[in-house]
Amino acid sequence: MADLTPKQKLQDIYLDLNIRRFANRYFSKSGGWLYHKFDQVDVNQTGKPDGFTDEQIAQLKAGLHDFAERIKAAADTL
Repeated sequence: MADLTPKQKLQDIYLDLNIRRFANRYFSKSGGWLYHKFDQVDVNQTGKPDGFTDEQIAQLKAGLHDFAERIKAAADTL
């Protein structure tokens, strides 16, 4: 599991996320930016995949935890 990319690790929920809104809310970035991070696109043409930094992984994890809590809170209102 350690060799999997963040996108592969999130495959169960990836398509259910609104990437644009998630990127904006938790990173103050565009959806395109987050798509590139998930797909490790070399936007700077350095020859190296442009994945997440350790800090960005921590931010992604915190955002997912917050999102999960928001979903639970909304479900509890039903």
